[in-house]
Amino acid sequence: MDLAFTPEEIAFRDEVRTFFREALPADIHRKMTEGRSVEKDDIVTWQRILNAKGWAVPHWPVEYGGTGWGPMKQYIFVEELQRTPAPSPLQFGVYMVGPVIYTFGNERQKAHFLPRIANIDDWWCQGFSEPGAGSDLASLRTSSKRDGDHYVVNGQKTWTTLAQYADWIFCLVRTDPDAPKRQQGISFLLIDMKTPGITVRPIQTIDGGVEVNEVFFDDVRVPVENLVGEENRGWDYAKFLLGNERTNIARVGVSKQRLERIRQLAAQVSDGDRPLIEAPWFREKLAAAEIELKALEMTQLRVVAADAKRGNTGKPDPASSILKIKGSQIQQATTELMMDVVGPFALPFGDGLEAGSNEMQVGPDWADTAAPTYFNWRKVSIYGGSNEIQKNIIVKAILGL
Repeated sequence: MDLAFTPEEIAFRDEVRTFFREALPADIHRKMTEGRSVEKDDIVTWQRILNAKGWAVPHWPVEYGGTGWGPMKQYIFVEELQRTPAPSPLQFGVYMVGPVIYTFGNERQKAHFLPRIANIDDWWCQGFSEPGAGSDLASLRTSSKRDGDHYVVNGQKTWTTLAQYADWIFCLVRTDPDAPKRQQGISFLLIDMKTPGITVRPIQTIDGGVEVNEVFFDDVRVPVENLVGEENRGWDYAKFLLGNERTNIARVGVSKQRLERIRQLAAQVSDGDRPLIEAPWFREKLAAAEIELKALEMTQLRVVAADAKRGNTGKPDPASSILKIKGSQIQQATTELMMDVVGPFALPFGDGLEAGSNEMQVGPDWADTAAPTYFNWRKVSIYGGSNEIQKNIIVKAILGL
């Protein structure tokens, strides 16, 4: 199998790379390069720049605003986006609920929501995980009872990323509590976050940030027309969504960019009487991460090539679980390498001191994000289905055991 880029693909990569370099606002690029959090306005600004170019939803079908690019061009686009680095279009809309709507939704839902997702006129969040139903998602208990032209929703979701900004949430809810299997009796609802009865409560994470939330539903009335697909088929739609999410979690371009930055910074700090980049112990760890990343890249390219040959079946490749496992492990390895580079300058800030503040700062400016990022990125082996769950999928779907 020839995994080299063709001359046409190389020309496309250069076009994408040039556009990102010229169109990405400098302040957003600086935040991304330094590993700092981008704000809601940054994501909206950049996605609208992409949408004006026709690139906000490149993997969608052409009739819904997509580009018509094949799998390889889509892969190149995402890798260059991550290596720039530039913010991804809002994952919850573009990569999660959008494909569910154009694959399983009705025409009214497609006409209303898809253009707004592409232009980020609506900010979406994901209502899957619950207390006691995270990786074991089939245990969810949020209920939805039919009452005339509405569903009445009661329950709680947790770890809901960026729900404090959200206009809409896509939710898995239990519509048939008596279904013979837990995976049955679950439906997929689109819920307006301004609906009475919804409460959002932020959760402060170990890095000091507030990016996840608890969301409570108390007799929330949702129009029946906001049901996606068929009632009690939500588990099928969730599997479709999570397959796409796990492929994206590989983030080969993100890890490439981080390793490049680690190399640059390791040449600026000392390990005794020489630059850290020359220390054998550090070079060994760096080389190990680069080898693992190259193997992941080859695996992802094989998946992309297989997708191109097979065509769009609407079903995610079970190999996405392999990409998710290795991708998350390598991303965590890059945060560990950055901690090695930063050394004692990664010590915690004083009470209440935010990353980026000059007050009581010790060490170079670029050092202050290392520890918060290290702790925050412990999550990548959990969300999207924990790595243990992915191993079970591999055993069943790939090995047939």
